[in-house]
Amino acid sequence: MQLIRIAWRNIWRSRVRSLVVILAVALGLWAGVFMLAFSWGINSQRMQNIIETKISHVQVHAPEFRDEKEVGKFISETQSQQLLGDLSADERVKAVASRLVLTGMAQSPRAGLGVQINAIAPEAEAALTQLPERLIAGKYLEKDGRAMRILIGAKLMEKLGLTKEEGDSTIYGIRKSVVLKFQDTQGQTQGVKFKVQGVFKSQDSRFDASNVYVRMDDLAQYAGVGEGRHQIALLFNDPQTAEDSTYLQALRAEHADLEIENWKEIAPDLKLVDESFSVTVTIFMSVILLALLFGIVNTMMMAILERTRELGMLMAVGMNRARVFGMIMLETFFLTMVGAPIGLLAAYGSVSYFGNVGIDISAFAEGTAQFGVSSVVYTSLESGYYLQITLMVAVTALIAAIFPARRALRLNPAEAVRAI
Repeated sequence: MQLIRIAWRNIWRSRVRSLVVILAVALGLWAGVFMLAFSWGINSQRMQNIIETKISHVQVHAPEFRDEKEVGKFISETQSQQLLGDLSADERVKAVASRLVLTGMAQSPRAGLGVQINAIAPEAEAALTQLPERLIAGKYLEKDGRAMRILIGAKLMEKLGLTKEEGDSTIYGIRKSVVLKFQDTQGQTQGVKFKVQGVFKSQDSRFDASNVYVRMDDLAQYAGVGEGRHQIALLFNDPQTAEDSTYLQALRAEHADLEIENWKEIAPDLKLVDESFSVTVTIFMSVILLALLFGIVNTMMMAILERTRELGMLMAVGMNRARVFGMIMLETFFLTMVGAPIGLLAAYGSVSYFGNVGIDISAFAEGTAQFGVSSVVYTSLESGYYLQITLMVAVTALIAAIFPARRALRLNPAEAVRAI
């Protein structure tokens, strides 16, 4: 205890230098943790956006459909009805919807572009992806609405030349005609004319530039699939259900002739981000702590040089080398561990605050929309990472303490006492 008190008093003998080191540690940790929380906020929002608006938690397809996108590879009417009925009755399932998915072309009088045609059941799709909430013009595909209506992404409307600028506003060509061209199950090219009923805009401009939605009843008669379905997608009340191998294995065993994949299998890039974040934390914080380590070691080495005579006298009057080593170790450790809680508490407070309020990055919205990132980022970091970072700081403090402590041990008491 006496050695601890001595070490604690020693670090405050040079208040300015000690405060600078403590402040550097605190600021370094705050900046590092906050940037990690900001990055995870971006990634988690992007994952949530992709899952909720595009791929869902689980998708069911006919074998090889997802790879080849052939119109003739569809789930039969009997299978799709049975599966939809079973999933709708499952309390774990939040929403389920079936779709026809065709690759084709959208043509306007001014341009033609390749698109993914999503033929949907409007009510089921609204529950699954909240598509009506993303409309910025026009109306949704109502269940009893008139046939041959289409929803188009805002970016695609622009590329098809169906918009015009009036001052600071964009006027979308509602009721303009668009022709969808695609191949049916017989390999024949079909061209079907639709009227624009609504325009949607998501957080991903690339998705908006390549997707259209029509009513399933309107398209099925031309695609030649009858009551078959290309895709059944579902969301769970608890997202972890999608990663429950027992649940998926049971579902796959019951429908062995279908491909059933969760979001990690459908989007391996999202899986990589999700599973590698712990490694990212380790690497990112290691770089920051390495920089702090050199600063702490440099400060303590200077302190030892200034206290050469004092340390020599302590050893000359009987303080053994082990106690000198321990004293310097404690001083260095205290410097680091005083700053660490301040930095981590500041980071936790900042992350919590901006996790509720959000950070507006709308100035960069045009660029971030290319990657499906929202214009408002909510910082987020799981509590377990704070513990991981605390342990990393403690290890860094111990490593930083070793070098100056060993330097003190190499002092010769007789020479140190005569030092100026």
